Amino acid sequence: MRILALSPHTDDVELCAGGTVARLVGDGLFVWVVAFGTGDMGSGATGDEYAAAMRVLGVTDFRLLDQFPACHYPDHRQTILAQLEALRDEIHPELVLCPSLKDTHQDHATMAIETVRAFKYYASILAYEAPWNFVAEPFRPSYFVKLEEWHLDAKMDALKCYASQSSRAYWDMDFIRGQALTHGMQVQAHYAEAFEVVRWIR
Repeated sequence: MRILALSPHTDDVELCAGGTVARLVGDGLFVWVVAFGTGDMGSGATGDEYAAAMRVLGVTDFRLLDQFPACHYPDHRQTILAQLEALRDEIHPELVLCPSLKDTHQDHATMAIETVRAFKYYASILAYEAPWNFVAEPFRPSYFVKLEEWHLDAKMDALKCYASQSSRAYWDMDFIRGQALTHGMQVQAHYAEAFEVVRWIR
Protein backbone atom coordinates (compact mmCIF):
# COMPACT_ATOMS: atom_id res chain seq x y z
CA MET A 1 0.00 0.00 0.00
CA ARG A 2 1.15 3.54 -0.83
CA ILE A 3 0.40 6.10 1.89
CA LEU A 4 0.62 9.89 1.68
CA ALA A 5 0.59 11.82 4.97
CA LEU A 6 -0.16 15.52 4.50
CA SER A 7 1.01 18.09 7.03
CA PRO A 8 -0.16 21.72 6.85
CA HIS A 9 2.94 22.69 8.81
CA THR A 10 6.03 20.77 9.83
CA ASP A 11 5.16 18.87 13.04
CA ASP A 12 1.43 18.28 12.38
CA VAL A 13 1.82 14.71 11.11
CA GLU A 14 4.27 13.93 13.92
CA LEU A 15 1.89 15.30 16.57
CA CYS A 16 -1.29 13.76 15.25
CA ALA A 17 -0.20 10.58 13.47
CA GLY A 18 3.46 10.01 14.34
CA GLY A 19 2.87 6.63 15.93
CA THR A 20 0.85 5.49 12.94
CA VAL A 21 3.57 6.60 10.54
CA ALA A 22 6.17 4.73 12.59
CA ARG A 23 4.02 1.58 12.50
CA LEU A 24 3.33 1.82 8.75
CA VAL A 25 7.03 2.28 7.98
CA GLY A 26 7.89 -0.56 10.35
CA ASP A 27 5.38 -2.77 8.54
CA GLY A 28 7.28 -2.16 5.31
CA LEU A 29 4.72 0.09 3.62
CA PHE A 30 5.58 3.02 1.37
CA VAL A 31 4.97 6.27 3.25
CA TRP A 32 5.44 9.77 1.87
CA VAL A 33 5.15 12.79 4.16
CA VAL A 34 4.66 16.24 2.65
CA ALA A 35 4.59 19.44 4.73
CA PHE A 36 3.27 22.58 3.10
CA GLY A 37 5.06 25.09 5.33
CA THR A 38 6.98 25.59 8.55
CA GLY A 39 4.26 27.50 10.40
CA ASP A 40 6.55 30.49 10.29
CA MET A 41 4.29 33.02 12.04
CA GLY A 42 6.41 33.14 15.18
CA SER A 43 6.70 29.38 15.61
CA GLY A 44 10.40 29.13 14.80
CA ALA A 45 10.08 25.58 13.47
CA THR A 46 12.75 24.75 10.93
CA GLY A 47 13.24 22.43 8.02
CA ASP A 48 16.16 20.85 9.86
CA GLU A 49 13.89 19.91 12.76
CA TYR A 50 11.41 18.41 10.31
CA ALA A 51 14.10 16.37 8.57
CA ALA A 52 15.41 15.09 11.91
CA ALA A 53 11.90 14.07 12.99
CA MET A 54 11.32 12.21 9.72
CA ARG A 55 14.55 10.28 10.20
CA VAL A 56 13.42 9.24 13.69
CA LEU A 57 10.14 7.93 12.26
CA GLY A 58 12.01 6.06 9.53
CA VAL A 59 10.51 8.12 6.71
CA THR A 60 12.87 8.49 3.77
CA ASP A 61 10.40 10.05 1.30
CA PHE A 62 9.53 13.46 2.75
CA ARG A 63 9.24 16.96 1.36
CA LEU A 64 8.87 20.49 2.66
CA LEU A 65 7.21 22.78 0.15
CA ASP A 66 7.56 25.84 2.43
CA GLN A 67 5.82 28.23 0.11
CA PHE A 68 2.56 28.98 1.91
CA PRO A 69 2.63 31.54 4.76
CA ALA A 70 1.18 30.33 8.05
CA CYS A 71 -2.39 31.41 8.80
CA HIS A 72 -2.94 32.45 5.17
CA TYR A 73 -3.62 29.11 3.48
CA PRO A 74 -7.20 30.12 2.58
CA ASP A 75 -5.71 32.81 0.33
CA HIS A 76 -3.75 30.12 -1.53
CA ARG A 77 -6.49 27.51 -1.79
CA GLN A 78 -6.28 26.98 -5.54
CA THR A 79 -2.48 26.68 -5.53
CA ILE A 80 -2.66 24.18 -2.66
CA LEU A 81 -5.23 22.16 -4.62
CA ALA A 82 -2.92 22.14 -7.64
CA GLN A 83 -0.03 20.91 -5.48
CA LEU A 84 -2.21 18.13 -4.05
CA GLU A 85 -3.32 17.07 -7.51
CA ALA A 86 0.31 16.96 -8.62
CA LEU A 87 1.17 14.74 -5.64
CA ARG A 88 -1.81 12.53 -6.45
CA ASP A 89 -0.70 12.06 -10.04
CA GLU A 90 2.93 11.44 -9.06
CA ILE A 91 2.55 9.15 -6.05
CA HIS A 92 -0.85 7.49 -6.72
CA PRO A 93 -1.50 6.88 -3.00
CA GLU A 94 -4.09 4.39 -1.89
CA LEU A 95 -4.44 6.04 1.53
CA VAL A 96 -4.14 9.71 2.47
CA LEU A 97 -3.83 11.11 5.99
CA CYS A 98 -4.86 14.74 6.52
CA PRO A 99 -6.36 17.11 9.12
CA SER A 100 -9.99 16.79 10.12
CA LEU A 101 -12.64 18.76 8.26
CA LYS A 102 -13.76 19.99 11.71
CA ASP A 103 -10.35 21.45 12.61
CA THR A 104 -10.79 25.16 13.36
CA HIS A 105 -7.26 26.24 12.40
CA GLN A 106 -7.63 27.99 9.05
CA ASP A 107 -4.59 26.31 7.52
CA HIS A 108 -5.67 22.85 8.67
CA ALA A 109 -9.23 23.41 7.48
CA THR A 110 -8.04 24.52 4.05
CA MET A 111 -5.76 21.49 3.73
CA ALA A 112 -8.59 19.17 4.76
CA ILE A 113 -11.07 20.60 2.25
CA GLU A 114 -8.61 20.64 -0.64
CA THR A 115 -7.39 17.12 0.18
CA VAL A 116 -10.93 15.82 -0.13
CA ARG A 117 -11.36 17.67 -3.42
CA ALA A 118 -8.11 16.27 -4.82
CA PHE A 119 -8.38 12.65 -3.65
CA LYS A 120 -12.08 11.86 -3.18
CA TYR A 121 -12.26 9.59 -6.26
CA TYR A 122 -8.77 8.13 -5.99
CA ALA A 123 -7.84 7.17 -2.41
CA SER A 124 -9.14 6.36 1.02
CA ILE A 125 -8.87 9.37 3.33
CA LEU A 126 -8.35 9.31 7.10
CA ALA A 127 -8.46 12.53 9.12
CA TYR A 128 -6.19 12.88 12.15
CA GLU A 129 -6.89 14.56 15.46
CA ALA A 130 -5.46 17.84 16.74
CA PRO A 131 -7.63 18.10 19.89
CA TRP A 132 -6.59 21.68 20.71
CA ASN A 133 -8.27 22.83 17.47
CA PHE A 134 -11.76 21.39 18.10
CA VAL A 135 -14.39 23.76 19.45
CA ALA A 136 -17.92 23.55 18.04
CA GLU A 137 -17.85 19.98 16.72
CA PRO A 138 -16.13 17.08 18.47
CA PHE A 139 -13.66 14.72 16.84
CA ARG A 140 -15.51 11.44 16.28
CA PRO A 141 -12.98 8.66 15.64
CA SER A 142 -14.10 5.59 13.77
CA TYR A 143 -10.71 4.14 12.73
CA PHE A 144 -8.00 3.19 15.23
CA VAL A 145 -4.39 2.17 14.69
CA LYS A 146 -3.03 0.08 17.54
CA LEU A 147 0.49 0.99 18.60
CA GLU A 148 3.25 -0.84 20.40
CA GLU A 149 5.53 0.88 22.89
CA TRP A 150 8.25 1.49 20.31
CA HIS A 151 5.80 3.21 17.95
CA LEU A 152 4.89 5.70 20.67
CA ASP A 153 8.55 6.10 21.65
CA ALA A 154 9.39 6.92 18.03
CA LYS A 155 6.60 9.52 17.94
CA MET A 156 7.81 11.20 21.12
CA ASP A 157 11.44 11.10 20.00
CA ALA A 158 10.38 12.72 16.71
CA LEU A 159 8.59 15.48 18.61
CA LYS A 160 11.69 16.06 20.72
CA CYS A 161 13.49 17.04 17.51
CA TYR A 162 11.44 20.25 17.56
CA ALA A 163 13.28 22.20 20.24
CA SER A 164 11.56 25.34 18.95
CA GLN A 165 8.14 23.96 19.91
CA SER A 166 8.89 22.51 23.34
CA SER A 167 7.15 25.32 25.24
CA ARG A 168 3.76 24.64 23.65
CA ALA A 169 1.19 23.11 25.99
CA TYR A 170 0.36 20.24 23.63
CA TRP A 171 4.06 19.28 23.42
CA ASP A 172 3.90 17.77 26.89
CA MET A 173 4.95 14.11 26.65
CA ASP A 174 2.51 13.12 29.41
CA PHE A 175 -0.30 14.51 27.27
CA ILE A 176 0.97 12.64 24.21
CA ARG A 177 1.15 9.37 26.13
CA GLY A 178 -2.20 9.99 27.79
CA GLN A 179 -3.91 10.54 24.46
CA ALA A 180 -2.44 7.28 23.14
CA LEU A 181 -3.56 5.46 26.29
CA THR A 182 -7.08 6.85 25.97
CA HIS A 183 -7.47 5.74 22.37
CA GLY A 184 -5.85 2.41 23.20
CA MET A 185 -8.43 1.82 25.92
CA GLN A 186 -11.19 2.41 23.36
CA VAL A 187 -10.01 -0.60 21.33
CA GLN A 188 -8.61 -2.76 24.14
CA ALA A 189 -5.00 -2.02 23.25
CA HIS A 190 -2.23 -0.41 25.26
CA TYR A 191 -1.83 2.52 22.86
CA ALA A 192 -3.58 3.71 19.72
CA GLU A 193 -4.07 6.72 17.46
CA ALA A 194 -7.53 7.60 16.20
CA PHE A 195 -8.87 8.90 12.90
CA GLU A 196 -12.13 9.92 11.29
CA VAL A 197 -12.99 8.05 8.11
CA VAL A 198 -13.63 10.63 5.42
CA ARG A 199 -13.60 8.21 2.52
CA TRP A 200 -12.86 4.48 2.31
CA ILE A 201 -12.28 2.83 -1.04
CA ARG A 202 -11.52 -0.84 -1.57
